Amino acid sequence: MYVVTGATGNTGEVVAEKLLAAGVKVRVIGRDPKKLERFTRKGAEPFVADLTNAESTEKAFSGATAVFAMVPPNIAAPDVLAQYGRVGHAIAAGIKKHGINYAVALSSVGADKPDRTGVVKGLHNLEEIIGEIAGLNVLFLRAGYFMENLLPQVGVIQSFGIMGGPVRSDLPLPLIATHDIGAVAAEALLNLNFTGKSTRELQGARDVTYAECAKIIGAAIGKANLAYMQLPAPQLKPAFMQMGMSSNMADGLLELAEALNSGHLRMLEPRSPANTTPTTIETFVADTFVPAYREKAASG
Repeated sequence: MYVVTGATGNTGEVVAEKLLAAGVKVRVIGRDPKKLERFTRKGAEPFVADLTNAESTEKAFSGATAVFAMVPPNIAAPDVLAQYGRVGHAIAAGIKKHGINYAVALSSVGADKPDRTGVVKGLHNLEEIIGEIAGLNVLFLRAGYFMENLLPQVGVIQSFGIMGGPVRSDLPLPLIATHDIGAVAAEALLNLNFTGKSTRELQGARDVTYAECAKIIGAAIGKANLAYMQLPAPQLKPAFMQMGMSSNMADGLLELAEALNSGHLRMLEPRSPANTTPTTIETFVADTFVPAYREKAASG
């Protein structure tokens, strides 16, 4: 039995789908039973659980051979690191209680650093919590900057005619599609060919700057002169909070951006076939960004 946490999220849904396609037993964990129905129609066992609750998480992990572990995002959490800690300890409790031998955990570039990384510090802490479990073989996938982080730019473009954010326009970022992360996680779970505590970086197809993203997106949506502008933190924090983020979450994202801009947070490995994934930024823009842009334009 494979247990997939965050099964209705961008990464977890891919893990669940690929495990089900391989014909193995899968238990999908989520907070909304209706969102789990598409997996149950394919043979998965649903389990509604709050991953911040150790008791419900322990029940969800019963009978598992291996677990896909992740912290579901909660942008409204008043204390983001505490949220990560509660989920991490609940997952660890479930693994320990049932003597589970294998786990693949979603982590991030920068999780090697203990501080000054904003919300990524929560994943550093998650690696420590899960990594300390005796006898557990765990693979931490240190993924790059999610391409899906570009999607809020849909509204920015339509409202202001530019792209904007806290990251430098000329900073090469290891942009990765969450679909590719899920595919790697599922393959690792099916093979179970990792031992001890290990990490694997996932760097996307190539490094891309926000300035390059603006050119690619602009060409795809018919705005050839679309540009990206780095914006100051005092201007961005209120905008983030209007999107539903807590003050603490907004501060964490701004600190993360500063860590990227300064080079404090960066990939440790040279790019190689092992850490390069297939989806390009051009493919993501065509398949995901443009439909989202058109849908918002049609509804607005």
